[in-house]
Amino acid sequence: MKHLWLTAKLDIVESLRARWFLIYSLVFGGIVALLFAFGLTESRVLGFIGLSRLLVTYIQLTMAILPIFVLITTVRSVAGDREAGVFEYLLSLPVGLAAWFWGKIVGRYVTIFLPVFVAMTGAVLWALVQGIEVPWDMFVYYTGLLAAMAWCFLGIGMLISTLARSTDVAQGSAFMVWLAMLLFLDLILLGVMIQGRVSPELAVTLALANPLQVFRTAALALFDPQLIVLGPSAYVILDLFGVAGFKLYALVYPVAIGTLAAAIGFLTFRKSDLP
Repeated sequence: MKHLWLTAKLDIVESLRARWFLIYSLVFGGIVALLFAFGLTESRVLGFIGLSRLLVTYIQLTMAILPIFVLITTVRSVAGDREAGVFEYLLSLPVGLAAWFWGKIVGRYVTIFLPVFVAMTGAVLWALVQGIEVPWDMFVYYTGLLAAMAWCFLGIGMLISTLARSTDVAQGSAFMVWLAMLLFLDLILLGVMIQGRVSPELAVTLALANPLQVFRTAALALFDPQLIVLGPSAYVILDLFGVAGFKLYALVYPVAIGTLAAAIGFLTFRKSDLP
């Protein structure tokens, strides 16, 4: 356990010094700053006003940006160290493979979630200073959603990194996974459903296997509990889970996917040739 935390600490220190972390932090901090600068807290859209409007917009932007940032920065973990010859030195040190692998995951999770959380916390603090009402239930739940999504794509990224033999292949695969989850899967399901090959109920069920779609729907459910904007799909979701059940599912399912992907990645990593 000691070696795990030391590995995590080393990864955190290296990440904080890396250029990608600076860009990553500026992106999420800049989004919040721009939303305030454009007076989003003073506008009313779809009944939202104040910090609620800002958080809704922030969560929608983060849904597209966070996964690709997590994947691209994570897939270099194993593949990059393999190319750099790090494992040749690792085998000569009293550090177990499990401690190194899971330490990497813990350290990387801290560095990818911290800027997102700090940006949201900064928005809340600024709102308090300006006397703007803070929707604490929305803030807490959105924080949980972002934490779950970060863990989900971190696990997927580590799995890709263990399977790929080079950083170029790993980064290309990560981009394709992100693009498929963000766009292609929904388009394929929509096309199949229009052609009448599957029932709408089955199509919605399959769509909810996509963590990004779960995240998108959960973000909508917080301000539209009956999911009216989804039309008939809402009946399928509410019949399967209910409002409270779906909110819980949106937190648990991505974490389960990330954990499973990371576990498969570790088993693959342990059985593979390290150098």
